[in-house]
Amino acid sequence: MDIENTEHLLDYLEKQQGIPGEDVTGIQVLAGGVSNRTVLVQRKEGPDWVLKQALEKLRVADDWFSDPERIHREAEGMRVLKPLTEEGAIVQLVFEDLRHHIIAMEAVPEPHVNWKLDLLKGRIQSSLVIQFGSCLARIHRNFDAKKYPADGSLRDQQFFESLRVEPYYLRSAEQVPEVKGFIEELVETTRARVITVVHGDYSPKNILVYNEQIVLLDHEVIHIGDPAFDVGFSLTHFLSKANHLPEHRSLFNSAALLYWATYESSVEGASWASTLEPFVVSHTLACMLARVEGRSPLEYLASEAKQRQKQWCVQSMKRPPLTVNALIKSYIEYLNECL
Repeated sequence: MDIENTEHLLDYLEKQQGIPGEDVTGIQVLAGGVSNRTVLVQRKEGPDWVLKQALEKLRVADDWFSDPERIHREAEGMRVLKPLTEEGAIVQLVFEDLRHHIIAMEAVPEPHVNWKLDLLKGRIQSSLVIQFGSCLARIHRNFDAKKYPADGSLRDQQFFESLRVEPYYLRSAEQVPEVKGFIEELVETTRARVITVVHGDYSPKNILVYNEQIVLLDHEVIHIGDPAFDVGFSLTHFLSKANHLPEHRSLFNSAALLYWATYESSVEGASWASTLEPFVVSHTLACMLARVEGRSPLEYLASEAKQRQKQWCVQSMKRPPLTVNALIKSYIEYLNECL
């Protein structure tokens, strides 16, 4: 069963989901992800759907495998995240097919834009940066790990290990032996910090903007763990774009500072918030290195930009900045000195 095969998909929708062929007005394969087949199904009756089917071998140059069962983790993520966030921030789950590892969700209406594409054009709206920070803070702060079932799937970190720890952190440690100690210590600490729900893929790539509101997608790495990972993972995207787009560097600098300030103020008072910052610094450094030396390098960074990012990360891991603001300042100053 391959949902990117139109004939297969039409037959599947009619026989398995009771959707007659005449109700389907269009099928479009969506690009962008490396871990799933994703298809837009346009319908005559009711809202359009997006179907996702997990791949066992991810679409990257390296051999990178992950259990297709992770698609059902994404379905659980949608169920968990929807009540934690603002109305409209998480799309409605339609159905979940355990046999074929498929989920369907309501499509975000048109017109919408992918936030990553806007950022790569230097289009930075402060209101969206604030939403991005406050949405993550809501997720981290509103989830109550004590009330989540003891046998619930989010307590299992296998997909975080196979999709983040090994291909991002441990792969970087192999590629850059001089920081192996820093990364391995961070991995050990992260595994022990089981605090709240962690999205695991919180990035502009997974944000659609509709009616000036962000909509968060792609929840297959969600688990209960260290919230600092999400913050470091997402900060990496602002800082890497500051590297890629020097003409917009000051805007990305401001966006990174605003994002962190929004998040930090929004989680203030949470039992874990006062000790979070050093771990955010460490995860940001590790993620920035991973996005140039791991199994999923940022496609928009040229080789020279990747080398700059690597050199700064290696230097900074020897003596990490004490605060997130100091980390942002250090990186921007480093980039400006490289001009």
